[in-house]
Amino acid sequence: MIDPSSLRGCGVAIVTPFLKNGTIDEKALRNLVDFQIENGTNFIIPCGTTGESATMEADERKQVIRIVIDQTKKRVPVIAGTGTNSTASSITFSKQAQEIGADGVLLVGPYYNKPTQEGYFQHFKTIAESISIPAILYNVPGRTGGNIEPKTILRLAEIKNIIGVKEASANFGQFMEILGQRSRDFLVLSGDDALTLPMMPLGADGVISVAANQIPRAMSDIVKYALEGNYAKAREIHYQYLEMMNFNFVESNPIPVKCALAMMGLIEENYRLPLVPIQEANKQKMKQLLIKLKLISQ
Repeated sequence: MIDPSSLRGCGVAIVTPFLKNGTIDEKALRNLVDFQIENGTNFIIPCGTTGESATMEADERKQVIRIVIDQTKKRVPVIAGTGTNSTASSITFSKQAQEIGADGVLLVGPYYNKPTQEGYFQHFKTIAESISIPAILYNVPGRTGGNIEPKTILRLAEIKNIIGVKEASANFGQFMEILGQRSRDFLVLSGDDALTLPMMPLGADGVISVAANQIPRAMSDIVKYALEGNYAKAREIHYQYLEMMNFNFVESNPIPVKCALAMMGLIEENYRLPLVPIQEANKQKMKQLLIKLKLISQ
């Protein structure tokens, strides 16, 4: 089992590049993995929300996870997104990720079902007990329609291989309750790029980032400097890229970030329905923002 401290830092919820015919663009995905590692990203999360896992078939999930694991070549940990709103399916995907060689799994709260807190507990407990690799919880009420409450997260933290939570509730009271009562080795990672720096002085351990797809060095440096206590330097970078962090959500994630990566020449701009290309006005705004940040030329 990996040391949880190896996940203190910046992880990227990596996009899944598609070819025009809808298949996985393996070459682009491998290049994205190298781009991340070369620019300081500490760990990689394939098949998360940003990876459009909701519209990927089971064999495609395996393909993407396998490609990312192979391309990392043990340089950084790979935490595979395997959570669904079905406990049985989540177990199947998690076992597959373990067999392929993932270092851990990311388990999103069940969406649409809207379970009770006891339902959340039993769901995650059952999945975690089916595997021997670490599991990180993912609380994102804006996507799932339900909140995993701090008392439930802290209760789940007592399970041996549940090692952390990606908190994307945007509720600082909730962050602080978890941070104030967690055990020292239980990770709390921001699920919101723009809230990463504000969370760090409270004790957060890093971020699982969308913006790191475009600006891996900047996001990893923000977390690195904050962990070192150099908040002045972290703040400088944070404000330089804050507009980008926020604009990535002007339309449903990952529409804006894939638009940006296509402009940067890193992927083809292809999506899976029901996601569609970014509106033209927002595309032009993204282009101007990328030029301003010197991520593309005029």
